[in-house]
Amino acid sequence: MAKEKILPPGKSPREFYGSELKRLRESATPRMSQEKLGAMTFVSGAYIGLLETAVRVPQIDLSLRIDEALSTGGVLERLHDLLEFSRFADYFKEAAEFESQAVTIGEFAALVVPGLLQTPEYARAIFLSAQPLLTEDELNNRIAARMERTNLVADPDGPKLWYILDEAVIRRTIGSQKIMAAQLHHVAELIKRRRVIVQIAPFDRAHALLEGILSLMTFLDAPPLAYIEGPHAGQLIDDYQLFARCQESYDLARAAALSPEASLALLLSAAEEHENARD
Repeated sequence: MAKEKILPPGKSPREFYGSELKRLRESATPRMSQEKLGAMTFVSGAYIGLLETAVRVPQIDLSLRIDEALSTGGVLERLHDLLEFSRFADYFKEAAEFESQAVTIGEFAALVVPGLLQTPEYARAIFLSAQPLLTEDELNNRIAARMERTNLVADPDGPKLWYILDEAVIRRTIGSQKIMAAQLHHVAELIKRRRVIVQIAPFDRAHALLEGILSLMTFLDAPPLAYIEGPHAGQLIDDYQLFARCQESYDLARAAALSPEASLALLLSAAEEHENARD
């Protein structure tokens, strides 16, 4: 028999789904074990345990089978809709929430165009380069989530956005030359509309930040936060001393970068080069 795990209800949609699944299973008459529920829904009892402890996220068809097995009246199907809105990677969920509350965001990006500035085509290419076996539904959900974030850029009451991009970001071809040209023109348009400030850190100038993403967020009634992201992992930093060190690194990178005007010119030049290149 599968060993049952205990998880107190949490704050994330995944944890809430798991705790509700456990509650519904245990309140069934007669009380149903993970092993029995798994047998009724064509998965293992251990897998039911993984759902209840928020280690795994169910597919919609499994939610429907569990609803039928437990006679819930469609509770888990409705909760599955909540999971659909939690389309960010686990390590980024909290950062995404804080991002929507920030009054200023200063970000350095070394490898790719930051998420808030991406076009759907560029985002699609990024996701597929990292996970080429994503299903079309998974891919579309991730793109939709990323595009939902970009509403912050268009919102006149949204945060003030200041980006420093390593020159590699505008030179590296993501997806295709056509996709890159369109992406850079999109960023240029946001600059011209005075929605964002962008500076390019050119190849011939050393700066304090060499890889990954650093985002600095400030708030009206709360202390500032830093968010650092690398491959498949991210970390929120609320320690003031460590935040101050991140701020110093960001400031040094900004000092070494081209002016906003020179950066826009370089951005448009790179877009033209992508347009004229052949894939």
